[in-house]
Amino acid sequence: MKIGPKYRVPFKRRLKGQTNYRRRLRLLLSGKPRLVVRKSLRYIRAQIIEFHPRGDRVLVSASSQELKKFGWKGSALNIPSSYLVGLLIGKRALKKRIKSAVLDIGVQKSIKGSRIYALLKGVMDAGLKVPHSPDVLPPEDRIKGEHIVKYAKELKEGNKERYRIQFSRTNPEELPRMFEEVKSKIVG
Repeated sequence: MKIGPKYRVPFKRRLKGQTNYRRRLRLLLSGKPRLVVRKSLRYIRAQIIEFHPRGDRVLVSASSQELKKFGWKGSALNIPSSYLVGLLIGKRALKKRIKSAVLDIGVQKSIKGSRIYALLKGVMDAGLKVPHSPDVLPPEDRIKGEHIVKYAKELKEGNKERYRIQFSRTNPEELPRMFEEVKSKIVG
C-alpha cells in the first residue's frame, strides 16, 4: 500500500469501480437533469435526477417491475420491456414539466442497440429531448420483440426441451401483441 505525504487516497466508490467522477462532473456541468439508467440481474431502472449540493434529488423514477400493473407478462429485462420503461418515465417526466435531460449510463458499457438505448428511444418517443447519436438506437422490429419470436420459432423446431424450459412462463408468439397493448395503456 502506498503511503507518504503526497499520496492521496482515492474515493471509495472510485476504488470499487462504481463511479467515474470525471464523467459525472461533465454530466453535472451541463446543468440539465440526468436520465440515470441502471440494470440489475432481473430489472432495468430509470430515474431522472437533479444535482443539489447536499445530495442529488430524484425527480421521477420507473422500473420494469411496474410493467406488471399494465399487463406485461414477458421478461422484465429484454429490449421491449426497456422501451416500455423509457416510455413510462418519459410520460411521468412530462407531467412534472421536465423537457430535457442528459443520459447517464454510469460504468456500464455502451453497446449499440442495447437495452439502455431501447429505454432512451422510449423516453424520446414520450417527448423528452435527450442528446444522442441516432445510429445507437435499436431498430423498430427489435423494440417490438419480433427478434424474440423468431428465435423462439427456431428453438421450437430444433430443441423442444430447451424451448419448454426457456419460455415456460409466457408464449413468445404473443409478445408483439402484448407490447402494443401495454404501450397503448402507458400512452393513453
